[in-house]
Amino acid sequence: MVLGIFVGLLLLVGLVFNCLGVASMYRFPDVYTRMHGATKCTTFGTLFTIFGLLLYSFVRFIAVEGESRFMVLFIHVFIAGVVLMISNPTGAHALARAAHRSKTLPEPALVDVLEEKERHKGGIAA
Repeated sequence: MVLGIFVGLLLLVGLVFNCLGVASMYRFPDVYTRMHGATKCTTFGTLFTIFGLLLYSFVRFIAVEGESRFMVLFIHVFIAGVVLMISNPTGAHALARAAHRSKTLPEPALVDVLEEKERHKGGIAA
């Protein structure tokens, strides 16, 4: 019972972080910040999901006295986690490099924009 709640909590946290990654794709202003938000959130969220599935499959393997399908699930989820840890940062690096080579500039921060407007009004002496 307690284990089921813990696995459910891990899956819920993973789902929340993956949803935050999706929200970052809509909310952030440029390719660099979108990629950063999506990559970090989805990696973190998927790792929580993977930890939940690993825990579930390992406990079920022990509880059912060595039924092989739960060990197969454990191995497949573990391999998927390793592939995710390699491919997600690599893909993000490739996207950032392509954006940089195409001379895509990041959007200025809101603080910089406000300071620039103040300078043009004559409020701040540079």
